[in-house]
Amino acid sequence: MPLPRLTLTPDVSHGPLDGAWWPRCDALELELPSLVGSLEPEPGAAIRVTVDPAEWPDAPHTVMAPGRTIDVEPAGPGSDAHVITLDCDTVGRWVLLVVPPEEPAGTAARLLAAAADPENPLTAARMLTLAWGCPQAVQALGEGRPVRATGETE
Repeated sequence: MPLPRLTLTPDVSHGPLDGAWWPRCDALELELPSLVGSLEPEPGAAIRVTVDPAEWPDAPHTVMAPGRTIDVEPAGPGSDAHVITLDCDTVGRWVLLVVPPEEPAGTAARLLAAAADPENPLTAARMLTLAWGCPQAVQALGEGRPVRATGETE
């Protein structure tokens, strides 16, 4: 399996996100094993993944990965769009921005960097809104410059 396109905050996150993941396609059963494997859970660890049902409408309830089964659940009402949450009982919990597979590489790279910045105060939905409506704001986030709520850099 190819390595996942993934960034994580260096330590415990202080923002709404712990990093970002840029899957190559929208087939969760193909993408999820390498993502979970990169987090290095212990063999036999219970792993539960919560996904946005609008983003993954055909998500299976379980995904088979080498040496493990991954439980997949739809996020409940009011949950953040474009987010995947991974709960690994032996390693921890991550809330990740899901960068759409079709996103251009430059924009995806900036989103990956910005979401892994522990100083980033923005939600996944807000980051994508900025990326699609104000690319300069995401560029500034990826470079660690402050961004106002309007998307303007300081």
